[in-house]
Amino acid sequence: MARCSLTVLLFCGPALAQKSERGTGAGVDLTTLNIEDLMNVKVTSASKKEQKLSRTAAAIFVITEEDIRRSGATNIPDVLRMVQGMNVAQINGSTWAISARGFNQQFSNKLLVMIDGRVVYTSNFAGVFWDTILDFPLEDIARIEVIRGPGGTVWGANAVDGVINILTKKASETRGGMVVAEGGNIDQEGGVVQYGGEVKQGTDYRVYAKYFNRANLLDLNGQNGADGWHQLRGGFRMDSALSSKDSLMVEGDIVTGREGELGFVLPSVTSPGFLAESEQINLGNGSLESVWNHVFSERSDTSLQFSFDRHKRDDPQNPETRDTLDIGFQHHIALGARQDVVWGMGYRYTTDLILGSLTVAENPASSTHQVFDGFFQDEIALVPDRLYLTGGMKLEHNDYTGFEFMPSIRLAWAPNARHMLWLAVSRALRAPSRNDTDLVLNIGDIGTGPGGVPELLRLYGNPKYQDERLIAYELGYRTALGNRISIDLAAYYDDYDNLQTTEPGTPFAESTPAPAHVVIPLMYENLMHGETHGLEITANWKVTDRWTLSPGYTFEQLHMHTDPSSADTVTGPFVEGAVPDHTAQIRSHFDLRKSLALDAAAYKVSQLNNQGPLSNVTIPAYTRLNVGLTWKPWEQTTLSLVGQNLLQDHHLEYEDVNGALQSSQIRRSGYVKVTWRF
Repeated sequence: MARCSLTVLLFCGPALAQKSERGTGAGVDLTTLNIEDLMNVKVTSASKKEQKLSRTAAAIFVITEEDIRRSGATNIPDVLRMVQGMNVAQINGSTWAISARGFNQQFSNKLLVMIDGRVVYTSNFAGVFWDTILDFPLEDIARIEVIRGPGGTVWGANAVDGVINILTKKASETRGGMVVAEGGNIDQEGGVVQYGGEVKQGTDYRVYAKYFNRANLLDLNGQNGADGWHQLRGGFRMDSALSSKDSLMVEGDIVTGREGELGFVLPSVTSPGFLAESEQINLGNGSLESVWNHVFSERSDTSLQFSFDRHKRDDPQNPETRDTLDIGFQHHIALGARQDVVWGMGYRYTTDLILGSLTVAENPASSTHQVFDGFFQDEIALVPDRLYLTGGMKLEHNDYTGFEFMPSIRLAWAPNARHMLWLAVSRALRAPSRNDTDLVLNIGDIGTGPGGVPELLRLYGNPKYQDERLIAYELGYRTALGNRISIDLAAYYDDYDNLQTTEPGTPFAESTPAPAHVVIPLMYENLMHGETHGLEITANWKVTDRWTLSPGYTFEQLHMHTDPSSADTVTGPFVEGAVPDHTAQIRSHFDLRKSLALDAAAYKVSQLNNQGPLSNVTIPAYTRLNVGLTWKPWEQTTLSLVGQNLLQDHHLEYEDVNGALQSSQIRRSGYVKVTWRF
């Protein structure tokens, strides 16, 4: 099958899924499709509806199931490295910093992540736990749609710099059995057992179990990083055609695991700072989601989505239990010959209990929050098949800042079948999280005051913390040069306001915990603004019928400025230095023969200058080289031999400068994988 991951070709994922649904199999040779067909394939995450590429005024990248298989990745974060404009850096064995277009950190608070439309963005740290929630079988992913740039008009607050929507396969596409077994020096042992079938005509199911055990990485001194982890997961999906116009999807999973990390704790109020301590964290997650789709006609359809998620993380310093309920409704309707409208409403309820410790806590320990929203978006064909204008807005109410308004306007122009130009202006918001408003973090004893009284430095959340705001300007161009080369360019300028800073407060005396001490407070404020700009280039070159090259390059820079009233000299340099100015990649797929393929990928990342409150670290530039050999001796059996990070024995990708945990060095690794379908 031809490669289909960049520029025009990378939008073939939905087309492949549609082909499969019509019974033509899981793959199709894209070289048999002309450029008009490729421009008419559809994506869903940009507008909450199926939308032709020629009408999509957004920087969107689709990772297909074939891309995932060829990547040799064993987890979703490593799969996302192929997306230009995404910042992906592994912190330790089970933790990543992932963002789009800057602002990268362990909990990147401006990136919205979903599974089949279910939001997995946590309301505590304003980020994603990539370890527990997102480590389901890669073989069950139909495609991953990645939007770089704001998506707040349809997805709401927190879809500021990007949206990732992971779409799993329908149960009808996974009939039969599957057994996966793998082992290596880091991914030591793991596997998947899965079976799918038909309950009755029109109703299909699949059930699976997955287990893995991953070894420790190296700490900053080259010793055991104590960050190995293991996890057991089980889940199901059922798809049913209730009638000719109604379909129902129900899926769920349950996870249990244990992971290690070298964290930092404050043993007492008189300690001069954090001490490193090896911790073992028990974690668990359970979720249930249901989607009912109803078709009124070819011009009108609705969708009703319900999901419930329970997350539990027994961190010794900050144990958390959280329940989240989401309900969403949307209606898609074509008005006349030139208008296509989608509108909807949503409700989110989340409640938590975070017990905390001397090191870190939330005040209060338990809280409940609600979000109400409604959105409207209209796509207008100014010139049919050539020029499209899309305008939309979202009105959202949260318990922190009340009502917020997120509009956007987008223009897509396709003068002919080989060229497409688009531009967009959007407003997006990052709503406050529990951490922003309720955090209590004791940092350490900074000396003694009058009378020898200890002075404890403490960071507080701010109950009056406001939304962080973005006005984004984007421009993009897609083109095909002949039948073998395609190019996609996206440029952006982002104007931010109300960004987070850490400001000093008025000292006060405190007797508990003992001994009596003076607290030197710091508090979160919204006293920083700034701008980011960048260029993202991706290409796809089919050198021969058997060899495909996919190069890419990203340039991005951030410039942060504090308000005159701010005393924060740390946060701006940290934000600027946490992302590389330059990243480049080239991926190669070569069919040696019908049953044997060679894949290779090199990722170059320029240096990081991670300047934070607890460290000042420069992370050298590094290159990741992955090589994989795939052999299919029989129709139902696939053998893979994969080497990762082959150029160096170990390297550092990110320093967790905020002090939550110690970073690890990523090791050279390899594994063997066997997949048997029956």
